[in-house]
Amino acid sequence: MNVLVIGSGGREHALSWAISKSSLLTKLYCAPGNGGMEKVADCVTLDSSDHDAVIAFCRAHDIDFVVVGPEGPLVEGLVDALDNADIANFGPSKAAAQLEGSKGYVKDLCKENNIPTAAYGRFSDAAAAKAYVETQGAPIVVKADGLAAGKGVIMATTVGEATQAIDEIFGGKFGAAGAEVVIEETMIGEEASFFVLSDGTHTLPLATAQDHKRVGDGDVGPNTGGMGAYSPAPVMTDALCAQVMREIVEPTAAAMQARGAPFKGVFYAGLMITEQGPKLIEYNVRFGDPECQVLMARLESDILPALMACHSGTLDKIDLKWHDDPALTVVMAAKGYPEAYEKNTLIENVDGLDTEEVQIFHAGTRRDGEDVRAIGGRVLNITARGQTVAQAQTRAYDAVDSIHWPDGFCRRDIGWRAIERENK
Repeated sequence: MNVLVIGSGGREHALSWAISKSSLLTKLYCAPGNGGMEKVADCVTLDSSDHDAVIAFCRAHDIDFVVVGPEGPLVEGLVDALDNADIANFGPSKAAAQLEGSKGYVKDLCKENNIPTAAYGRFSDAAAAKAYVETQGAPIVVKADGLAAGKGVIMATTVGEATQAIDEIFGGKFGAAGAEVVIEETMIGEEASFFVLSDGTHTLPLATAQDHKRVGDGDVGPNTGGMGAYSPAPVMTDALCAQVMREIVEPTAAAMQARGAPFKGVFYAGLMITEQGPKLIEYNVRFGDPECQVLMARLESDILPALMACHSGTLDKIDLKWHDDPALTVVMAAKGYPEAYEKNTLIENVDGLDTEEVQIFHAGTRRDGEDVRAIGGRVLNITARGQTVAQAQTRAYDAVDSIHWPDGFCRRDIGWRAIERENK
């Protein structure tokens, strides 16, 4: 069968790499792809926001299945257009994608269905938001309601910082994503990511991971789209996974069905493991980036039948096997990220590093003849498996140190929580 993957990030490279190994695959296309994805697929120029163009491409190239990677096209309704054209696909409808498209939507759903999450308020004007902060005090979390590429969350340690964040969001720092603000209590605990496939009726737990959101070592600095991850997350025991399914994911799936927006795709539940138990931070409606990279590195089964089952409603027939070995990925980013950074810088010695244990997943790169150029903020994902997280970390950083990119940087402590547990 012919498959089209929509997207250009490290997540889509990892998905394409996994799909390329499927026994069902005849031809794989990526749109637009990146400087690394051409190793496993034909990269094509295609604007995912032009739904008619996507459908025309699928018709012209006999595409049997479309995998929509990023959240943007999902929130814009690409899956609805594909469904209307009778083109099978992986991803939620526009209505179901509100689980990521609006943080306030999720908070209201949780409140209505007794799903554990942080106390919150929703505001469409700055004065009311600031009054709420004055009442609640700090530390407190201020969020742009809409999509902000992982950067629309401000962990305010003082009322002043929260007030400034409110002004920045309503002042247009995150564009249309800041039309509303959600303000939450600060939850204390350890974060984890939990991934579950859904076909609208059935759910299938995948695996856990732990992301590193802050830009600097020791979890300092502003939030980013993610500077590294590892899987599994030791904090997520079997009992906790079962509790999350019972108290968070399954009630969400039922609520979406009741709202007439059955969820097909992947629930990416961002969790806080508190003393009171797991609580939902937020949902994403696509695989995490960089969590997808470590999930695909650990996945032993063919991923394509599982993705197809989410569309066909046959997920209860799917069983996936995973490597026991943990996986870890280190994000190499352009200096200056998550703020302004230089583009088109040269990356050397990145090709030829892939082994059985190490995979280099590209994100913000392009090919310029034989050269690899950095064109984005998060640029490379150095992903490794090992018998322990410490061994995976060593393999990943050995590969990082083989790459010559003076204009890039990375955190040097990815996996520190898991390694701390291993050492104990």
